[in-house]
Amino acid sequence: MNTLLIVGTIIGAGYLLGELVNKVGLPRVSGYILAGLALNPGITGIVSLDFVQGTDAMTGVALAILTFAVGGTLAIAPLKELGKGIILIALGEAELAALFVVLGLMVVLPFFLNEGAGFVTMVVPLALLLGTLASPTDPSATLAVLHQYKAKGQVSFTIMATAALDDAIGIINFSVGVVIASFLVAHGHAVSGGGISALIEPIIEIGGALGLGVISGVGFHYIPRLLRAESDGLLIVLIVGLLAMCYGVASFFGLDQLLATMTMGMVVVNFKASRDRIFRLLEEYVEPLVFVLFFTISGMLLDVGVLFRYFPLVLFFVLFRSAGKLTGAYLGATLGKAPRAVRRYTGFGLIPQGGIVIGLALVLQRDPAFSDLSSILLSVVIGATVLHELIGPLTAKLAIEKAGEITAHAGEGSDSAPRL
Repeated sequence: MNTLLIVGTIIGAGYLLGELVNKVGLPRVSGYILAGLALNPGITGIVSLDFVQGTDAMTGVALAILTFAVGGTLAIAPLKELGKGIILIALGEAELAALFVVLGLMVVLPFFLNEGAGFVTMVVPLALLLGTLASPTDPSATLAVLHQYKAKGQVSFTIMATAALDDAIGIINFSVGVVIASFLVAHGHAVSGGGISALIEPIIEIGGALGLGVISGVGFHYIPRLLRAESDGLLIVLIVGLLAMCYGVASFFGLDQLLATMTMGMVVVNFKASRDRIFRLLEEYVEPLVFVLFFTISGMLLDVGVLFRYFPLVLFFVLFRSAGKLTGAYLGATLGKAPRAVRRYTGFGLIPQGGIVIGLALVLQRDPAFSDLSSILLSVVIGATVLHELIGPLTAKLAIEKAGEITAHAGEGSDSAPRL
């Protein structure tokens, strides 16, 4: 099957299954992922493994667009109203998700590892690393659901703003966790060499990404003026082109690509007068195709053998992480004196996980210090990501439904509304 036929099949299958599940009241995102599973090389073999392994560019552009849209939710004026609450919720859900996973896995991991596995040198480091990977949220699945149902209100805003913040929190957790885990695995001998560098590199990664995002956002403020790009078509071309460049430059220099493109979105929404038009164009003309491609390909990336092998451990990870997210979001919102609906329902919109967490897991797989742990770790993360991406849209819909923030029924909307 040639490349264009495969791309057409992905779009067609994703769209059809998305519409089908929508008819029974489920978010279209769930249908996209199911379509990916139906095309998965390890299940049906319809699409070759070589093609799936070569989709980095497509998924990269999709992630750039989606995280730019997330950054677009971080307008300063609304953030001032929920500022303290947003920070407390983000800290609460990110840190308690990590803590619940670490403590829970310390109890259950000995039942999955070999009898000779040491508690301090194997169980604790693995639990700690998986705990740090529990913090980040993938906002793209939630964003798709919020757009599909045209959700508006404090819960919807809080979910997106919190999800946008906890990637940075997750990377900081990850850097600290790697230092501690490497010390435990090597009985303290690893810290003298790579420990400091492991701590400094994430700081450079985050700071550089923020700087690149600001520069890209400022550039987008002036470039359309210089080129006199006033039509909708030219603006879309500039948005996608600059986002791809921002993401690509971040990748080239080893910076956090998602944080860079998200920061670019935040700069644009706060400093460009035509902000509403820019994000409307993305939502109406770009995001529908991006959602279909990104989530269908996500389902195709799953290694089915890996999922079945460690499925019980995957379930424990999902359970502990979800409990931490819900508890942390509730406590953070309570401390921040957020409205009742925000306290009760925000956590349900923070369940999806993917994107950056898979990248962090791959970083650990390439680290020789964790050669004995990496296969289990990557298996759990990939399996949990698929489950989170299937469950997450459903819990996100539940959150906005219970909060009374759905303004359009599934499948309804104006002529200009995107059909996701």
